[in-house]
Amino acid sequence: MFKRRDNNGEARFETLIGKSARVQGDLEFAGGLHVDGRITGNVRAAQGVAAALSVSEHGVIDGSVEATTVVLNGRVTGNIVASERVILGAKARVLGNVHYSVIEMALGAEITGKLIPRTGRAQLAEPAAVGPAAVAPA
Repeated sequence: MFKRRDNNGEARFETLIGKSARVQGDLEFAGGLHVDGRITGNVRAAQGVAAALSVSEHGVIDGSVEATTVVLNGRVTGNIVASERVILGAKARVLGNVHYSVIEMALGAEITGKLIPRTGRAQLAEPAAVGPAAVAPA
């Protein structure tokens, strides 16, 4: 088992795609996955399982990504959907939309696409729909 510390404590990676490895096709994982190599296909966490994906500065994913937590310092060409957290390092490159609940970006990270919070517009509009009685007088 691979261990790597980040600012949230200790993360565990059960699966490693090495720097010289190339994967063709979709990949489903559970637990932790660390990518140093290249994946051509979609990377998706198993349903109902907390899963963390880490992509190093050498790692490349040509496809969409779906996981609980995504830590990216490499390149993803496709959408990223994280149910909890997205952390983009200084060398992160995303060519697609990023769906997130919480996002952290280091100076130098690049996104060519949209940042889409998972809270959604309907939830943001709810307080305004309550009416003027909920607003304190000025």
